[in-house]
Amino acid sequence: MSETLGVDLTDPKAIADLAVSWKADLVVVGPEVPLVAGAADAVRAAGIACFGPSAEAARIEGSKSFAKDVMAAAGVPTARSEVVDNPAHLDAALARFGPTWVVKDDGLAAGKGVVVTDQLDRARQHALMLLDGGHPVVLESFLDGPEASLFCLVDGQTVVPLLPAQDFKRVGDDDAGPNTGGMGAYAPLPWAPEKLVDEVVSTIVRPVVDELARRGTPFTGLLYAGLALTSSGPQVIEFNCRFGDPETQAVLALLRTPLAQLLHATATGRLAEQPPLEWAEGAAVTVVVAADGYPGKPRVNDVITGSEAEGVLHAGTRRRDDGAVVSYGGRVLSVVGTGPDLTAAREQAYERVARVNLAGSHHRSDIAARAARGELSVPNS
Repeated sequence: MSETLGVDLTDPKAIADLAVSWKADLVVVGPEVPLVAGAADAVRAAGIACFGPSAEAARIEGSKSFAKDVMAAAGVPTARSEVVDNPAHLDAALARFGPTWVVKDDGLAAGKGVVVTDQLDRARQHALMLLDGGHPVVLESFLDGPEASLFCLVDGQTVVPLLPAQDFKRVGDDDAGPNTGGMGAYAPLPWAPEKLVDEVVSTIVRPVVDELARRGTPFTGLLYAGLALTSSGPQVIEFNCRFGDPETQAVLALLRTPLAQLLHATATGRLAEQPPLEWAEGAAVTVVVAADGYPGKPRVNDVITGSEAEGVLHAGTRRRDDGAVVSYGGRVLSVVGTGPDLTAAREQAYERVARVNLAGSHHRSDIAARAARGELSVPNS
């Protein structure tokens, strides 16, 4: 549930001062905004172990153009791209892409700054909106194949991958509607190639980690690679610099190695000393329950019932003085189910969703459905 203790999350010193006042042994910075602002730098400067990259390393998420530069230097496969910072140059740049256009906000946009469309007018409209707001635009070539996410713990040198996952960005079933911060996810990927994780680490994550270290800004924390599994191999869609939901809820539901132990080892440069990760058998599925109006302006302060049940994780909620739990954001709850396979995990997740009541809320009904039916595969090269 939401509780900020009066601390400005964009004020690194305030975050560090709070950690000092608590005599914290370990600080885990979750959101991208304080990481990009330098919260981890301030906490470490105060003498406290911190899980999260420096402001410089967090630019891997905070600036898509910076991430592209790092990938180019590291030889990492990714979409062809071009940065446009002047509306006068937009039409000529758009002509060099398509017929499916990928238009991104160069900065942080909470997962909602991307438009993928086969309509030139829609691509142009989104780009102009970003440019009018003072945001440079990144145009990218469209990548074929299913998407996947791989989280990796990184302590500056050692890379420890977690299970791969797949999330669902569009707000509606069958990928209808606008992009969101994520409406659900599942792990692992029964359709993925056997050596996918090894390939992504060796061709994508490790080269990026090495390049950031070469630049004098080693990455410490969670490096999240958003991937397209194309006919020519995995290619990067984007990097995030922290645990991203809803994939995190599915992946960590299967982790049996103590999480705090791993986070502390990462923060203190001792990942190489850790034993191999232990995972539960089976699968996990996360379904996001969103507020009325999301991904636009969400309706808030509606009472939620059923949110205290097992498998229900709070995101955009708060507790009123009378004890009632109410909505306080767009993506309100993440509901997790587990089971011996995706079909069983889906059943449990949706059974739990059915017990939650939030007026006007909505959720996707097709999370992991195609994977459970065996309908996904990686295109042949």
